[in-house]
This record gives sequence, structure tokens and C-alpha cells, in this order.
Amino acid sequence: MLFGWWQYEFMRNAFLAVILIMPLFAMLGTLIVSNGMAFFSDALGHSSLTGVGIGVILGLSEYKPAMIIFAIVFALLMNRIRNSRLSSTDTVIGVFSACGVALGLVLLSVSGSFSRYQSLLIGDILSITKSEIILLTITLAAILILWLICFNRFNLISISPEIASSRGIPVGLLDNVFVISVAVVVMLAIHWVGLLLINAMLILPAAAARHVAKSARSYLVLTLIFGLFSGLLGLWFSYHNSFAATGPMIVLISGVLYFVTFFLRDNR
Repeated sequence: MLFGWWQYEFMRNAFLAVILIMPLFAMLGTLIVSNGMAFFSDALGHSSLTGVGIGVILGLSEYKPAMIIFAIVFALLMNRIRNSRLSSTDTVIGVFSACGVALGLVLLSVSGSFSRYQSLLIGDILSITKSEIILLTITLAAILILWLICFNRFNLISISPEIASSRGIPVGLLDNVFVISVAVVVMLAIHWVGLLLINAMLILPAAAARHVAKSARSYLVLTLIFGLFSGLLGLWFSYHNSFAATGPMIVLISGVLYFVTFFLRDNR
């Protein structure tokens, strides 16, 4: 049956999760790609291990608050050093990414808890609960409001920070607001997406859309369409083929879209 999966609650929850996560990734991914920050979000994902380690060391029963707080501090510090121009951006991000992973592994090893949190590496969107879906819904609403208010400013900053500053736009403040938004979304989604895959889900639909988009609006719309297509098709395929994990299938389909749009652009 084409819709036989709908009878299972875990599949319905996963379907809703994809519907909620992909618009979040679309809004953030377009600016991440435009600003050349692909490895920034990757470093944030790696820092999640440290957030979990801090939560475990503190004896917290719920480690997500520790992850989010650490990720925000991590993102602001990385952004501050990145914008100082004292070192190249890729070097700064590489240093933070390596330190985030190493510190997280040390903390989890000291607490003897690493094996319990290995699922964070690849995630499991099929494990999402109704309460987590409500949290995702609230997050999507908050990011959508932020985008409606600040998208034009974010977009101008990505094109030219100097022009944005000359027009009275608080470039530094909005830049920090953006990286905080990325940090929060990455930490909320990483349990279901996995730190090894979350950056791919953030940037691949946006990178594919950039090949064929003709305006900022079409860029965002195409990113959303590509993200939803990859997410829903990957979920459907993994349900009918137990050998295929959902997260990796979503990434592979997004990768196919990237190369298809690349050759379409190249042949125009």
C-alpha cells in the first residue's frame, strides 16, 4: 500500500518532523550557503558532543538545555574570532570543530557515558515524540517570525556588510542573532538527524537551489521544495527498504538533486 506507513504512529511523527525540520533548514541553509558558512554549521554540530558531556558531568537528566547553552556560547565565540580577521575563516572553524569534538569525547569518556550517546552520530528521526514535535513547531514559528522581520536585512548583510552598515543596519547584532538561530536549530534537530549528517541536510538543498534560482525568493522556495522532496522521499524509501537508514537516504537524495541542478546550470 502506498500510504500503509500512515497506520504507524512513529511514521506519522517522522512525517510531521520532516514537514517541520525542512522549512527550518531551508530558511537557515540559504543564508548559510550565501555567507559561505557551511563549515560553521558543521562545527556547531560537532560541538554538540561537548554540550552533552557538560550535561552528563553536571548530572542533568535532560541534556538538551546544556547542549543549547553551550552551542550558543560556542557559536558567538567562533563568530567573534571569525570576524576579527586575525586568522582565516576556515582555520578558525577548523580549530573550533576539532576542539568541540575532542572536548566532548573526553567529557563523555570521563563520565563513562560515551556508548550511551553514540546515536547522536547518525540520529534517528523515527524516534521523535509528540512533545518534541510541539517543540519543533514552536521553533519553526519563532524562526519564521524572525525571517519575516529580518530577512531583507540578513540578505543584504550576506551580499555586502559594508553597504548594510552604511544604511544603519546593525550588522554585528544581526550576525550574532543569525548564528544563535543556527545554533539552537542544530542542537534541537541533531538528536533526530545526527551530527554526521545535519550539515549536509542544511546545505545540500540550498546549494542545489542556488544553481537554478533566479531571485532571492525563488532561491528560498526551491530550497524548501528540494528539502521537502528529499525528506519525504527518503522517509518513504527507508520505510519500504529496511536496509536504508532514513537520514542517509535523505542526504543521498539531496546529493542527487545537487548534481542534477549543477548539470542543468552548466548546460544552460
